[in-house]
Amino acid sequence: MNNAKMKVGVVGATGMVGQRFLTLLHDHPYFEVAALAASPRSAGKTYAEAVGARWKMTTPMPEEYKDMIVIDGENDIATMKELCSFVFCAIDLKKEEVAALEEKYAKAEIPVVSNNSAHRWTPDVPMVIPEINPEHLAVIEAQKARLGTKRGFIAVKPNCSIQSYVPALTPLLKFKPTLVVATTYQAISGAGKTFKEWPEMIDNVIPYIGGEEEKSEQEPLRVWGKVEDGKVVKAEAPLITTQCIRVPVTDGHTAAVFVKFENKPTKEEILQAWAEFKGLPQELELPHAPAQFITYFEEDNRPQAALDRDIYGGMGVTLGRLREDSYFDYKFVGLSHNTLRGAAGGAVLIAELLYRQGYFD
Repeated sequence: MNNAKMKVGVVGATGMVGQRFLTLLHDHPYFEVAALAASPRSAGKTYAEAVGARWKMTTPMPEEYKDMIVIDGENDIATMKELCSFVFCAIDLKKEEVAALEEKYAKAEIPVVSNNSAHRWTPDVPMVIPEINPEHLAVIEAQKARLGTKRGFIAVKPNCSIQSYVPALTPLLKFKPTLVVATTYQAISGAGKTFKEWPEMIDNVIPYIGGEEEKSEQEPLRVWGKVEDGKVVKAEAPLITTQCIRVPVTDGHTAAVFVKFENKPTKEEILQAWAEFKGLPQELELPHAPAQFITYFEEDNRPQAALDRDIYGGMGVTLGRLREDSYFDYKFVGLSHNTLRGAAGGAVLIAELLYRQGYFD
């Protein structure tokens, strides 16, 4: 690892997740933002002009980005290649357009760390929660062989909703969970919105988020899968069924989870498994790795989005209300910050891991 910071670009820099990327990359110890890209309508403007009144973060726009000229992220990949060594992608296009664009960057020898869903089921693209399945990065070699690249590849992070319960279930896999029911209560920032832009959400609950339930039921199985013959093969169990509901909360996805086990653990065994759970990010002391991946609250009224979503800079997962159930073995509540751990922060953590493991060399 040399001391010079690696130059990075953000594709889709003007949207909410792009903005979050920039706040996380401001003064980053490994990376320096050298290129901001967005849609053709923003290209040629300064970043401050392109964003205008749409800056959605609670902290002010960092000064170093304001006068950067926005590049056409869809059509000017050559300039992006001149300016940066890899890109984060959070561009808002149709799924097939995102998939094609990310592959175009990879084939131009620009690695892509994506917040988008387009490549989550591409067999040789790793979909990673760094504490849980860092070994899936091994599939990148097969992907590069398919793409015909030396250093270009795509790595993605999973859906934001699963981060509130998959970390909790992972250390319990040794007890063989067979059935999981999860209802997620998802913040409006998951739709890229604020209350100012979405007044219909005030004093309201919407019991439908398009495509979310399928992602919430299937993506955990891919995260828990294994690499075989150059592709990720998803796990076959447990069976997961979900409901995903939009609630009037700014940030933080909450999950109410019920679980049945083949080998039922004691409550003490579950709490111990959660307390001891850590992964490669903690061992490597990556900049955005929470010191404690899972924090359990004994209080009956925790975790709460307003109180607990920002734990460890929004990168920790909080749990509470673990108790036995009359039909399932146990039930509990989970919470994760959807735009930090669940989106931009999770992608930055993947990039930190890729950097430390030499994938950007």
